[in-house]
Amino acid sequence: MRENLISGEWADAELIWRYHRLGHRLRGCSAAIALGCNDLGVAAYAAELYHRGLFPLLVFSGANSRETFTTFPRGEGVHYREHALELGVPDDAILVEPCATNTGENITLSRDLLQSLGKHVDSLMLISMPYMERRAFATTRKIWPDVELVCTSVPMSLSEYRRTRAHGTELIDMMIGDLQRIIEYPGQGFAIAQDVPPTVYAAYERLVAAGYRSRML
Repeated sequence: MRENLISGEWADAELIWRYHRLGHRLRGCSAAIALGCNDLGVAAYAAELYHRGLFPLLVFSGANSRETFTTFPRGEGVHYREHALELGVPDDAILVEPCATNTGENITLSRDLLQSLGKHVDSLMLISMPYMERRAFATTRKIWPDVELVCTSVPMSLSEYRRTRAHGTELIDMMIGDLQRIIEYPGQGFAIAQDVPPTVYAAYERLVAAGYRSRML
């Protein structure tokens, strides 16, 4: 990992960080889905939003990935549920979708679970890591186009997130990987297209050229 980034690389990372975040206004929704990942802070923020009365039902979705197999051996969704219970979310407000291994499956399987239980969902809050907001939005718009979406993540700046997470400079690789998927996935039928401003695309190309490619397709 590159421990001493030049200031220009951090400036480019900041552009991409801001692009990934949508800035949706929080409002009440029929249900929420918290997308499993290696960051337990997603579950904590979901619990906070539940306690604020923003939704009555919370789905924790996720199996395992190479990043989470050791940290969450029983699966992301299961560990998220356990953490939310510790934070005071009642068990009857939680559903676990334990099989999803990618974002498309997070949405498809969670939707199917809600429908199988007779839960009517016309508005949905998606809770993710900050740099996953836009891709989660684009994926859900493709898979579940008739639901109203609110996308959110823990309200932290890039510098705050870096200080409180153990990703190191791999955080930039992960942001680059998500941006590549935003660009490529519409052509593969996995997501709707999202405009990428020229300044953001130029920052992406500079960081790819600098070697931040470990999470690319």
